[in-house]
Amino acid sequence: MQAQPASPEELLASLQEAAQGLLFPSESDHPLHPTRWDVDASSPAALLAAEELAADTAVEVTTVGDFFAPVLAPPEESGEAAQTEAARYRRLVDLLERELTDLRVYRVGRVAIDVYALGRHPSGAWIGVKTKVVET
Repeated sequence: MQAQPASPEELLASLQEAAQGLLFPSESDHPLHPTRWDVDASSPAALLAAEELAADTAVEVTTVGDFFAPVLAPPEESGEAAQTEAARYRRLVDLLERELTDLRVYRVGRVAIDVYALGRHPSGAWIGVKTKVVET
């Protein structure tokens, strides 16, 4: 017998707990925040429409694995704190992969980039985490 999936509210609470205190590294580190959309987010065009952004806004689509790769496997010589943080990121990614389908990451904009790691919940809502990365 398969376990009942978490409700959207339960998943958002779990994501909040998993992301608490994590800062995604870039030129300016930013926290990760749970996010939920009850509108379509299955394509860059749908994402731009949902965020009320111009249709010509730059959007890069990547995988959850590729986006989180730098924080999931720090060099062994990086120390215990980095390894502990990597384990926390692995728990966050595992949660996303376990509870959601159609996972993808949208990187929106240039330089100050809004990042959305989203997937489809069984309810139809798009749920995940968002952050910002800065790349000059």
